[in-house]
Amino acid sequence: MKTLAEASGVVARPPAEVFERLWQKLRSGYQMKMEVDRERGFVAVQGGWWYRGEYRVTADPAGARVEHRVVNAASRARWGVPLANRFFIGFRGAVAAGFAGLLDELGTPE
Repeated sequence: MKTLAEASGVVARPPAEVFERLWQKLRSGYQMKMEVDRERGFVAVQGGWWYRGEYRVTADPAGARVEHRVVNAASRARWGVPLANRFFIGFRGAVAAGFAGLLDELGTPE
């Protein structure tokens, strides 16, 4: 699987709480295949023909470090993914902006 974009940041909350909030948010979104490993603080969502978003939540001195990675998980016609996505022009910036918003949400008291 080829990494297309990565982002990370810290949320000033306990890792277990951040992981739970992230998992709840991801499972209430689009209908996608989901892989969850609470012990490792890992959750992945996969949908469509190529998209896989992976998240990892780990302890950090300031709270919880959240890492996000978007990968091309296509098992066929992998070469067509960049074409179908206009060669990902602006994609990394959009991922970074969306991830920053997600971090804000995860850090906001309920």
